[in-house]
Amino acid sequence: MIKTQNKIFYICGKNYTYAMYVNDMGFLQHAYYGKKINHNDLLLYINEVCKKLEPLKEDLNLDFSLDSMPSEFGCFFNHGDYHEPSVIIEQLDGATMCRYRYFSHEVKDEVIDIAELPHARGCGQTLSITLKDDFSDMEIVLNYTVFDDCDVIVRNAEIKNVGHTAIVIKKAFSFCLDLPKAEYKLLRLHGRWAGERIPEITPIGHAVTKLQSIRGQSSHQMNPFAAILKDDCGEDVGECYGAQLIYSGNFAITAEIDYNDRLRIQGGINECHFEWELDPQVNFVTPQVALCYSATGIGQLSREYADFIRGHIVNSQYVYKKRPIVVNNWEATYFDFDNERLFSIIDEAAKLGIDTFVLDDGWFGKRNSDATSLGDWFVNNEKLNGGLKALTDRCKNNGLNFGIWFEPEAISEYSDLYRVHPDWAIGKEGVEPARWRNQLVLDFTRKDVVDYIFNAVSKILKDNEISYVKWDFNRNISEFYSRRLTNQGGFAHRYILGVYYLAEKLTKEFPDVFFEGCAGGGGRFDTGMLYYFPQIWTSDNTDAIERMKIQWGTSMCYPLSSMSCHVSACPNHQTGRVTPIELRGTIASLGATGYELDLTKLSDLEKLSVKQQIANYKKIDELILKGDLFRLSDPFYGDFCEMIVSKDKRKAYFVYATRNERSKNVIRLKGLDASKLYTVNDNMTFSGHALMCVGLPLPVMDKNMCLSLTICEKISKSTDGARYEF
Repeated sequence: MIKTQNKIFYICGKNYTYAMYVNDMGFLQHAYYGKKINHNDLLLYINEVCKKLEPLKEDLNLDFSLDSMPSEFGCFFNHGDYHEPSVIIEQLDGATMCRYRYFSHEVKDEVIDIAELPHARGCGQTLSITLKDDFSDMEIVLNYTVFDDCDVIVRNAEIKNVGHTAIVIKKAFSFCLDLPKAEYKLLRLHGRWAGERIPEITPIGHAVTKLQSIRGQSSHQMNPFAAILKDDCGEDVGECYGAQLIYSGNFAITAEIDYNDRLRIQGGINECHFEWELDPQVNFVTPQVALCYSATGIGQLSREYADFIRGHIVNSQYVYKKRPIVVNNWEATYFDFDNERLFSIIDEAAKLGIDTFVLDDGWFGKRNSDATSLGDWFVNNEKLNGGLKALTDRCKNNGLNFGIWFEPEAISEYSDLYRVHPDWAIGKEGVEPARWRNQLVLDFTRKDVVDYIFNAVSKILKDNEISYVKWDFNRNISEFYSRRLTNQGGFAHRYILGVYYLAEKLTKEFPDVFFEGCAGGGGRFDTGMLYYFPQIWTSDNTDAIERMKIQWGTSMCYPLSSMSCHVSACPNHQTGRVTPIELRGTIASLGATGYELDLTKLSDLEKLSVKQQIANYKKIDELILKGDLFRLSDPFYGDFCEMIVSKDKRKAYFVYATRNERSKNVIRLKGLDASKLYTVNDNMTFSGHALMCVGLPLPVMDKNMCLSLTICEKISKSTDGARYEF
């Protein structure tokens, strides 16, 4: 709900209120963001408190400092806002000073449709406030979109050149939020390849703290998400705010405590490698950010983000559609395969209940190692006798679907494509390029390059019965240079626009193909990619113990259904660790599950375990898609424990895995209905109150053991004959 009155703007979601107003000097000021409050109380607060704290300066030529006022968008004011600016615009004469004041506003009963960028969709209301510069022909439109069904506000900015000369945008953030004095901490998700999205909480000190990626993608090293924790905020108590960019390229999120001890958090496109020429009468649209508020801890913030992503980001065709249970041949064969070896895996998959076989890297060109053939998207018929049809026929005869791997953004120097088009690779002629995994990156700022890849991938998908695509991207960008661009400052943003263009075009052309994102594992795990791909390969690290941590961190702001989680070989190929297949299967069940190993090498007992895992997963897959996650025990400090509860609180799935030699034997559950009776694995009955207040008794377990339990409301008699059980 959005209300406006006398240039006071009141935004209200399920459980929050967000408010701003235009002060007497025409500046848009932030007033409040927090627990839902009455509209009349808010008006009184703004009129009697906020406005009376403002400088009493009618003449803007008098000396006063704007950095004492809580702005909704920070600019290079010529009267002294010395915070980090949200935007820097350079005029033809080199001047950057500006002073943006309120010009107009509009409320629409719709969400914003951004043509080139991923964006929130669905039903909502949007408030657009236009600010106009006193010194130039520039306008900035601040958009605020609100939804009745979630506690997320979506914000972005549009920079408009309404004049007659070109300007240069040197910084373009999407949002700015000023919060009052308090004790704040910052939660970030840092990491590395094979160790992504590790939660880290640190105090926010004075000056600027910056989270960023300048790698051409959102990166393994820092996720485009930050949470601001207030005072003693924890998993289930306290106030916190989240900021999640709907963007997959170079980003920055900054947190700044000023000399008044007020916090400003803002973010958007990283200004490093960014300089955008904006012609007259042209707009530049920044990526959206999803802001979220929780009054009851980080756990509720996570659940609100999960609901928002499922309800307003992921393609509605797939968001609640049961995910394919796949077997991927990568860790089973790597590049060393032929028909017979793949046939044996397909045949075994059918016996175990797996429904999709995914052929990974090595099927195209002359690809027998990572040194060649990227870009040559035609089948290696010498390696695969009968081409892909032989494999798709084998899958069909076994009742399986067929999936395939691409790395559309990459090119090998030893490839037919590179021999014909060396200029299609990113880099400057005469400068030795940096190589990673023996590959370069295609110049996706060029439409001819993107269209070529679209046609090459489309031909494979049209000529073969393919229901699943794994889209990989295995390196960072190191040379931000295109031979076709006259201004290289826009390269990084133009590149990711090219990625979005291809993803949009392919998913629309092949709506019945399920696309999974991947970037060397979790290097581009963000809301921008989830707009096109309903799930993403969470990490190249498939070790169950490490995956506890990676999946735990990912769940801070992403739904379980977005995480692709596989049971891998043992000893693990990344860590060498030996873990029971039961533990690997249990951790993999907390997402879109699958297998990444040679099924033919499993023992009879392991095959029996796989069959049971798949049967059990089919009982809880609705919870993975739709349920609420509750984190109970943190694997960074002890044992791992999570549970998923259905929205109606009639079903739950409980997982416990030990990290210690002898674990505690009682754990309090969360999220249940205290007034209901529940059966646990059909052999124990407890009230919801008892399970949450006293706890669930567990057996003593040795290290690396696990326990998974189904919890169901006990129904003695139902008037409609329904039973809520697994």
